[in-house]
Amino acid sequence: MTKYKAVIFDCDGVLVDSETLGNRVLAEMITEIGFPLSPEQAVQQFKGGKLADCLAVVEDQMGKKLPDDFATQVRAQMADVFQTDLQAIQGVREALESIPVAKCVASNGPEEKMDLTLKITDLLHFFEGRIFSAYTLGVWKPEPDLYLYAASQMGVHPEECVVIEDSHLGVQAAVAAGIPVLGYADHSSPAELEAHGAKTFRSMHELPALLGFS
Repeated sequence: MTKYKAVIFDCDGVLVDSETLGNRVLAEMITEIGFPLSPEQAVQQFKGGKLADCLAVVEDQMGKKLPDDFATQVRAQMADVFQTDLQAIQGVREALESIPVAKCVASNGPEEKMDLTLKITDLLHFFEGRIFSAYTLGVWKPEPDLYLYAASQMGVHPEECVVIEDSHLGVQAAVAAGIPVLGYADHSSPAELEAHGAKTFRSMHELPALLGFS
């Protein structure tokens, strides 16, 4: 039997395959303004991070400021790409249907972005009313606050829930919150996630059994 009363999912890269698309957009737009950056470099540097922090790193590397509305432009371009290209993570819909306990989403991204991506991929109904954003709290992973808040909103103690993550920032946040964490490593380094305290897995088809649901 499972020991978990709730499952807390990260969004980008865990529920929706948006990390690759989003970082491709970011890399293309940064390259266009004269600072060459490949999508692979963007994923490596920025996976799971807050957009403002990612852009601050770019400004530091460029040695100059980005346009004031650059973040707005990036989000608008990402939204357009998501509308046409975004897919759910393979196997995640079946996994969600097989997990009978309470489920929520807790992400470093804005709530409107989660609403959009989960709606496009037809996953929103799994999480209606249970979507928690770091922007609401004003505290981002790797700080533990978002995951502690999500657990409290779900009415469970940290040790009674489990986090599903794909970035080292998210794993660090869960560990700091005292919440067990499973690291989805299909597009991430298993060694990196494990080094920060996650038990890793490679396919969402494995998830229900890992949580104790056959």
